[in-house]
Amino acid sequence: MNRRIKTLTWGAIPLVLLASLVSIDHIPGTNINLSVPYAAEGPGPTINTLGQVDGEDVVSISSADLDETEGNLNMTTVSVRSGMTLSQVISRWLFTDDTIVPIEQVFPPGQSTEEVEESNRTAFISSESSATIAAMNYLNIPVEVEVAEVLTDSAATGIFEPGDKLLSIDGTAISTPGDAQTIVRSKAPGDEITISYERNDAESQATITLREHPDDSSVALLGISMLSVPSSAIEVDYNLEDIGGPSAGMMFSLAVVDKLSPGALNGGKFVAGTGTIAEDGSVGPIGGIAHKVRAAEDAGAEVFLSPADNCAEAMSAKPQDMTILKVDSLSQAIDQMAAYNEGSDFQTCG
Repeated sequence: MNRRIKTLTWGAIPLVLLASLVSIDHIPGTNINLSVPYAAEGPGPTINTLGQVDGEDVVSISSADLDETEGNLNMTTVSVRSGMTLSQVISRWLFTDDTIVPIEQVFPPGQSTEEVEESNRTAFISSESSATIAAMNYLNIPVEVEVAEVLTDSAATGIFEPGDKLLSIDGTAISTPGDAQTIVRSKAPGDEITISYERNDAESQATITLREHPDDSSVALLGISMLSVPSSAIEVDYNLEDIGGPSAGMMFSLAVVDKLSPGALNGGKFVAGTGTIAEDGSVGPIGGIAHKVRAAEDAGAEVFLSPADNCAEAMSAKPQDMTILKVDSLSQAIDQMAAYNEGSDFQTCG
């Protein structure tokens, strides 16, 4: 009996040490990191773009007559967990619906966590701008281009200020940030351009020598970030923090249209969805949609709006009590919801 106890005791020691090894992320007293190079992606928070967060409207519109909204138009997200130990990765793989992916898919090689977060923040801001343009275009409300930020020590430093309205470049009128970017990218570093702009209701002109892009010396850089804003007094603001990437664009745009047009786009129902939005209103695919579908159904959504190119992956989530509508543009998303609410023909992903 004593021999058996000794055998069990000594045999258990390697197992205990192995279990300890796979459950710690670093060796105490050293800089040795034992986390594994994988991340887990799963359902993230879902937020009603027609509602409020921390007492503020998620989509805030001022200087306009707003229509009463009903129900939900929820944006959906994917949660990402990194810096995990081997045991944590195995646990999430065995006991959750998370997807385990190489860490390079989340944090590209050569980029720090801070750089990835900044890239996601920039994409989110660009998405907000595109959402506003798409909504204004749908509602036939004119837009104009506004300087959002002037990069430090750039060609535009000391010339432009945030809030300036850009009117034309080399005599060509611009109505979207894309128009301005197309003209600048057609030039070479060292070329001069003349920009007409408006500040405090006064029009001015500036001739600027373009500089090199820091990542590609052959590409010209002006050195400003731009937003499209309604040319009327209408102001649209998006009040969300700690959310990155462009995938909320379509839902933001739908919220703007819903607030500025009569009736409820969603018919008062709980609608969720995802998809990028372009200035022309086209809806693009995103990543992790299966997790977003699960999050939406768990939250109680009746309808989910999926980019057409994501349909197959969306259906892989096997929704039980939620209809997934296929959309490829802002106008189609609105038409699809109307058809669903009226009981007429609509397109599903199934």
